[in-house]
Amino acid sequence: MIDVLSYLPSRRKITASGWISFNAPCCQHNGERADRRQRGGLKPAPDGWSYHCFNCGFTASFRLGRNLGVRARRLLGWLGVPSEEIERINLESMRHRSVEGILADRQMSWSRLNAAPEFEETNLPPNIETITAEQFPDEWQYIQRRQVPGDYPVLVQEPHKNRPHVIIPFTHDGQIVGHTTRFLDDHKPKYISETPADYVFGLDLQRPSWQHVLVMEGVFDALSIGGMAVLHADISDGQARLIRSLGRDITVVPDHDRAGMRLVERALELGWAVSIPDWEQGIKDVNDAVVRYGRLGALLSIMQSRETSRIKIELRRKNFVAKLRN
Repeated sequence: MIDVLSYLPSRRKITASGWISFNAPCCQHNGERADRRQRGGLKPAPDGWSYHCFNCGFTASFRLGRNLGVRARRLLGWLGVPSEEIERINLESMRHRSVEGILADRQMSWSRLNAAPEFEETNLPPNIETITAEQFPDEWQYIQRRQVPGDYPVLVQEPHKNRPHVIIPFTHDGQIVGHTTRFLDDHKPKYISETPADYVFGLDLQRPSWQHVLVMEGVFDALSIGGMAVLHADISDGQARLIRSLGRDITVVPDHDRAGMRLVERALELGWAVSIPDWEQGIKDVNDAVVRYGRLGALLSIMQSRETSRIKIELRRKNFVAKLRN
């Protein structure tokens, strides 16, 4: 268990209800005078802790197996915990992660949506581990290069079965419904996947506040920019129904290749907006753009190139195909 108590001020008291009271370190950072009346309260639990300041109202919490949130990091910093120690605490917590626990904060309940698809729950491969920098440095560096968010579980089957790899679980409404394995060597195939029909990766990770959703082909494209992946250069009728059920403005962002142009044709059939940004040579998809320009830069280029006019989309597609031929 991670010992947070050792970072608390020595002058403190424990209430009958289990709260540890001490001078709150947060007040002066939130526009209030420094606390001198021990108005900060931390309540330990077997798997974490909760904090509440009864002066300025600041709250924070932590649970073993979850990433340290922004508020928890702030509190630890105000308590004088060095940044490298905060990262160590976070890594220690990640060792206790379950796939279900990692996904809990990211999932969007399908009770909020008009559609309620049914995907059969399935098992992940046996002997899987969550990738951490210390245990699997090569795989960790790979997912860092691909700009995978730190709070999404990327797994590995241990011990490696002949080929180095990473495993991305496919989830829906809190359940595992499939996965894809991305091999990291130069041999083929690069991917082996178990995918239910009409599945859209990232659908239930879209936040309720987002008015626009981005549809692309690959898992790493979607993970790196917060979009959705249809997992091939087509959109099935079932996938289209699921994406429409979100009730958002939809933009298709194809790969910069011939297969990607087929995705544009399908977007035109569906009446959806399309974005084909003029990225530098060598950038073939959204993930490449995020790696080169950063997430915000890639997102800006996508939205600035967004077209809703069928005529303009057709012209952009034809010009791009001609460019591919040269």
